[in-house]
Amino acid sequence: MVLEKVRKILSEQFSVDENTITENTNIAEDLGADSLDVVDILMSIEDEFEIEVPDEEIDRIRTVGELVNYIKRNQ
Repeated sequence: MVLEKVRKILSEQFSVDENTITENTNIAEDLGADSLDVVDILMSIEDEFEIEVPDEEIDRIRTVGELVNYIKRNQ
C-alpha cells in the first residue's frame, strides 16, 4: 500500500506512467528530480503519511524502495 501511494505521488509529480515506477527507480537519475522536486515530493509524502522527514535523511534516500522503507519505519 505504501509503494502504491508513493508511485501515485511520483507519477503525478513527474507526469510518468505509474507502472514504470518500481522500487529500484532512482528518484534523481530515472525521474530527473532536482533539489526543488525533492522538496515538493517530500512535502507530499509528509502530508500523505503524516510523518516528518529530517533533512539529513533526504540525502540518504535515493530510490523509491529506500523511500518506501523509510516511510514504513517511521509511520
